[in-house]
Amino acid sequence: MEQLTDLKAILHSKRANIFYLEKCRVMQKDGRVLYLTESKDENHYWNIPIANTTVILLGTGTSITQAAMRMLASAGVLVGFCGGGGTPLFSGSEIEWLNPQSEYRPTEYIQGWLGFWFDENKRLIVAKAFQQARISYLKRIWDKDRELNAEKFFIDDSLLSSALDNYASNIDVAQKVGDLLLREAVLTKQLYRYAAKSTQLSDFVREREGSDIANGFLNHGNYLAYGLAATTLWVLGIPHGFAVMHGKTRRGALVFDVADLIKDAIVLPWAFICAKEKMSEQEFRQQILQKFTEHKALDFMFEQVKQQAMRDDLR
Repeated sequence: MEQLTDLKAILHSKRANIFYLEKCRVMQKDGRVLYLTESKDENHYWNIPIANTTVILLGTGTSITQAAMRMLASAGVLVGFCGGGGTPLFSGSEIEWLNPQSEYRPTEYIQGWLGFWFDENKRLIVAKAFQQARISYLKRIWDKDRELNAEKFFIDDSLLSSALDNYASNIDVAQKVGDLLLREAVLTKQLYRYAAKSTQLSDFVREREGSDIANGFLNHGNYLAYGLAATTLWVLGIPHGFAVMHGKTRRGALVFDVADLIKDAIVLPWAFICAKEKMSEQEFRQQILQKFTEHKALDFMFEQVKQQAMRDDLR
């Protein structure tokens, strides 16, 4: 038991690593989790620092041993099987993860969440709070990130500022979740338009099945954000089905709600910037993960979910 405790020494909200692996075998060797890449002349073993890892995505041509899964579970690492480039997760239309089994996760957050969830009006209040937090986070990150500023992403741009302010005011007057979703769609289109203009990708059209590099990076980055969101909810013990904004018939919908807190601030601009620079998928992934860490995205997710779960005014 001492070894398992040591593996969990780093809080999930402080962990830095997400791995996407392909064409390799993941295994346990000498008390460590490794992945093995095979070539014609020699094999290479690479260590996975599981105590500082939140999510592992297993892509094309991967396999994993039972012993490795046991160690990953003991360290609280979520595992997802996916297609090439990190998308899609192989689970139909749902966001689904292989969650580590644990009988010792907290209960107060799921109890607090269910304390309001069955009341539609209270769900709307939490959905609004998430959307306001999303806007505040975007403004803060775009204002202080000098690399974004160098790429012509300015939070004080008049058109962008107007779009964000209009959305923030519309959040307050929304009467139902459907109103929020419609207004969110309008804002997202405005953000895409602004990012495309800043990066001179003027012919961009958002298509999730699109073959262009910008759409591919958006999908890839979003799935990395879903990994962080799934980790947040697993650690706090809140099932993914108790969404406040996205489809109530989709069992992974709360993952979408939580991921939205940080997607626009980080994934969206860097997907366009990296597409303009014609980066590889690996280079893009490293950039996104670096920004998640730099801007404490996981910390922010934990903070917001815990805050809403424990609100006294919704009890």
